[in-house]
Amino acid sequence: MIDALFGSKTRVKLLHLFLSNPGKSFYVREITRLIDEQINSVRRELANMLEVGVITSDSSDNKLYYEVNQRYEHYIALKAIFTGGSDQVLAAKKENMSLEGSLGGLQGLSLAIAAGVLVKGSVSSIDLLLVGNVPSVRLKKAIKEIEALEGRELNYAILGYDEFYYRLSIRDRFITGILSGKHSVLVDSENTLKAADKEEKR
Repeated sequence: MIDALFGSKTRVKLLHLFLSNPGKSFYVREITRLIDEQINSVRRELANMLEVGVITSDSSDNKLYYEVNQRYEHYIALKAIFTGGSDQVLAAKKENMSLEGSLGGLQGLSLAIAAGVLVKGSVSSIDLLLVGNVPSVRLKKAIKEIEALEGRELNYAILGYDEFYYRLSIRDRFITGILSGKHSVLVDSENTLKAADKEEKR
C-alpha cells in the first residue's frame, strides 16, 4: 500500500507539505499556490492520498480542508523520509526517555494505560488514559515528552480516580472499550485494575 504513495512530482510535493506541517490543514487552492502545481493534478493526488489514508479531510466555511493523518500506520516512516522527523525520536531515546519514565514521576497519577498508536494492534482512538489528580503544568510537560518520543501528537484523556472507578464498576463503554482491546498498563500505583478484577470475580 505504501508503494502507491510515490509516483508523481505532485504527490511528493504534497507529502512534503503535509508531513512538514502536522496538525495544520490546507484547502485546495492554498495547496496549489504553496506547491506550485495545477489544480487538477492536486485534486487527483489528494483523492489518492485520502483513499490510502495518509491524509484526512474536513469541511469548514464551505471549503474542504486536508491535513496529514498522524494515526496513519506509516506516518512515522514517511515523516522520517520527507522531513527527517525521526531526529526528535532518536534524541529522546538517547536521553533514555520512555513512556513509564515520563509518567512515573507524576505526582497524583494513580493509573496510566497506553493504547491506540502506542500499542501495536490496538484500534482505540485514545492513546493514553490517565487517572488521578495531576497538576496540569506537569501533565502537559509529560505529554510533550511522550509526543517527542513517539514523533506524533497523541489523543489522551484524564479522569479523576473516583470517576474512573465508578465508570469501571458500571462497565462504561469508554473504559471497557480500552481495556477489552490491546493495551498496556504503564502505571497502577494503587492496583486499581487488580482490585476491580478481584471484585468482579466474586
